[in-house]
Amino acid sequence: MLGNDFSDKIRITIKKTGESIELDQRRVRIREKENGLMALSYVAPAFEAMDLEDFFDGALSSEKLGMDIADTGEFTVSFRGIVDGKGTALPNNFEHRIILLQEVKFLDPRVNIQKTGFSRFKLRGEHPD
Repeated sequence: MLGNDFSDKIRITIKKTGESIELDQRRVRIREKENGLMALSYVAPAFEAMDLEDFFDGALSSEKLGMDIADTGEFTVSFRGIVDGKGTALPNNFEHRIILLQEVKFLDPRVNIQKTGFSRFKLRGEHPD
């Protein structure tokens, strides 16, 4: 357990079906890029890696998932894929998988434009820096 109030699990839920899987945080490393792309590097026994592949087997690219790290609250991500990782000197019967996810970019509901990012469009009343 990480602390009194936190779980040591990462829960991923397929929003459409409500089906979920829990990953042990001690076996996961999360890397994030500027564009919201996340790579969850997961090293686990072969049977757990197979469960992970079975869980994502029917998931489509860009399918909406809920992700909850240590019971801190669920946030929405899009599924991008799962690939085999290239682990160095893994213990016997362990496999390495990388789950690719992307944070959903929230749109400004008033004008349906992305709040941050590449757009040069400014809302009325905003001044360039």
